[in-house]
Amino acid sequence: MKQLENKVAIITGGAGSIGKTTAKLFLEEGAKVLLVDIDEVLLKSTLNDLCNSNVAYCVADVSKAVDVERYVNKAVQLYGNIDVFFNNAGIEGVVKPIIDYPEEVFDKVIAVNVKGIWLGNKYALPKMNKGGSIVITSSVAGLVGLANLGAYVTSKHAVVGIMRTTAIEAAPLKIRVNTIHPAPVNNRMMRSIEEGASAGHGKDVQKQFEAAIPLNRYAEPIEIARLVVFLASDNSQYITGTTQVIDGGMCAQ
Repeated sequence: MKQLENKVAIITGGAGSIGKTTAKLFLEEGAKVLLVDIDEVLLKSTLNDLCNSNVAYCVADVSKAVDVERYVNKAVQLYGNIDVFFNNAGIEGVVKPIIDYPEEVFDKVIAVNVKGIWLGNKYALPKMNKGGSIVITSSVAGLVGLANLGAYVTSKHAVVGIMRTTAIEAAPLKIRVNTIHPAPVNNRMMRSIEEGASAGHGKDVQKQFEAAIPLNRYAEPIEIARLVVFLASDNSQYITGTTQVIDGGMCAQ
């Protein structure tokens, strides 16, 4: 039997590399999937690439309660109650020291990366089946400090608190809640951070990041997706309230 047979999943940030790759694995494992993102063009492209009748999309700004309630209700209308919520949407902000960081960018990062996660849990949890799973995307930046990424680091620490609180509150329903903490992933977000750190020298910045990882490379989206599938499946029934690190040894140093 497939790991997610007949389960209903919502994936926010569904048009990004991790969201899209996870959706592909979810579908292969038998799930019905609703992808959520703010960019309808990318969502349509993602649906075309996935080419599966068990996936749909909803355009939403995860930082707005009315949009979050709408995507949750759409998943229920399409597929019934929710079994898996991959609360994944996030943005990187800019690369600047705290003293130079634009307040409006800080506010936007917190709105998407923290309020968006909080709202997602708030509206999805009441619609979830007993024994379900919430997986929240944090980062190694949610476990350590990183210079010049103050808003992002702050947001990724904050979601650990949301996760732990939700895990306790959801335990009577046997709903598991965990965060995942990837090292740098080989995707658009890291290209943005690399270029933001040193315009025109992104490759050099990548090499510096890689040198800080014992396995000496970035993660690939498929590696993150495999961890999410495990946490979403019944194979992780006794795992809740945890910070699942997938970082090539970066935090071990």
